[in-house]
Amino acid sequence: MSRNPDNPYSKLERIFHEPARLIIMSQLLGTVDGVTFTDLRDACGLTDGNLSRHLATLERAKAIRIDKSFAGHRPQTTVCLSQQGRDDFMAYLQALEAVLLDAADKVAARQGRPASLRSLFGPRLARA
Repeated sequence: MSRNPDNPYSKLERIFHEPARLIIMSQLLGTVDGVTFTDLRDACGLTDGNLSRHLATLERAKAIRIDKSFAGHRPQTTVCLSQQGRDDFMAYLQALEAVLLDAADKVAARQGRPASLRSLFGPRLARA
């Protein structure tokens, strides 16, 4: 997709647009200390291998950090959102919102109604 700054679709980042990675990033966005691999796997409904593959992609993009430690004698993997990942994902959500609002405007125009939708998230997204 070409990068036209006036086209809201051009700002959608493929790294986050894949459904499983969208779920992963959304889960991590609500945490401060990260999520264990097991909890993330269960929340996303993915297999161990599928989650690992998506986490590797996000880690290469510097969107997440993977910490390995021990809880007692058991290994524990914790996935944390990086600051860059948080910033990039918030920019992605704002771009996605622009795409959705553009689509809503087109539907309203086709139905002969004025486009009345404003930002769904507005200041809430900017503060997150």
